[in-house]
Amino acid sequence: MYEGIIQDLIDELGKLPGIGPKSAQRIAFHLVQSDRIDVNRLVDVLRIVKERVRFCSICFNVSEEEECKICRDPRRDDATICVVEESKDVVAIERTREFRGRYHVLGGAISPIDGIGPEQLRIRELLSRLADSKITEVIIATDPNLEGEATATYLARTIKSLGIKISRLASGLPVGGDLEYADEVTLGRAISTRNLM
Repeated sequence: MYEGIIQDLIDELGKLPGIGPKSAQRIAFHLVQSDRIDVNRLVDVLRIVKERVRFCSICFNVSEEEECKICRDPRRDDATICVVEESKDVVAIERTREFRGRYHVLGGAISPIDGIGPEQLRIRELLSRLADSKITEVIIATDPNLEGEATATYLARTIKSLGIKISRLASGLPVGGDLEYADEVTLGRAISTRNLM
């Protein structure tokens, strides 16, 4: 335990996702030893991000404008919506250059342990978008974990009555991986969702 403002800085950094106590301490001391100009630049960027960044009024991706770049792009396919948990998932899918449709960011996943139910996610807004007759397919791209699977199941049940095609991202073995290192769940899913050749 450090005293005063140093401990306050460590505590605040420790609240960031993926930052444990040791990392928070390391970052805090890096900031203390950094040039004032570098720290002020970081402070300015953080302040500007909080002032300018908002959520897109259509898909809820992060944006500096009312609508994000993807929603403003007339070349995107309006018939397909890919539903993701967070904005970082949009970036991951965009890096593949395989998907040319639209997105919908839920803002998380169903997690009863954390007190997050369907009401806390942007599912109501998704259903409003699906009322548009142009949409013919929803791709559910939630994480392949307990919360993501629960969210995917809930969405599939909710959307099914709308007569829209529903698909889920395939899951299984990574390219370049070895069978001997795959865990049972991943290997089991790869077997059950195998493709014909």
